[in-house]
Amino acid sequence: MATTKGTLPVNDTHSIVVGYIVWLFGFTGAHRFYFGKKISGTIWFFTLGLLGIGWLIDLLLIPGMDRAADRRYQAGPADYTVAWILLTFFGLLGAHRFYLGKIGTGILYLLTGGLLGMGWLYDLWTLNEQVHLYNTRPG
Repeated sequence: MATTKGTLPVNDTHSIVVGYIVWLFGFTGAHRFYFGKKISGTIWFFTLGLLGIGWLIDLLLIPGMDRAADRRYQAGPADYTVAWILLTFFGLLGAHRFYLGKIGTGILYLLTGGLLGMGWLYDLWTLNEQVHLYNTRPG
């Protein structure tokens, strides 16, 4: 959510606390996906966080990832963290899609288990952009 710090607006889209919590599972790339780093998130997923070395280094890099996500994505009515929690725990049921007002694909996910998991993987890559588009749509 956009707030103000002094006279400058602050665009706080992602939670650094959540970033550190998902870092605990970071060897799967979870924290990197959360902050919008889909390519390195995929690499972390397949290499177990670069055999744990990249995962440990990320402990120091998370504040920078948070700042980059705050610059890249727009705060608005949809909360990125809520969308990520819904995707993580209820994504195969389409909960994150219902949250973003995508009722049709939400029902499709609900009936097909997130299109047999493939749609869930797609949303892992694109959820930040989906929330950003929702937050920047006119009206």
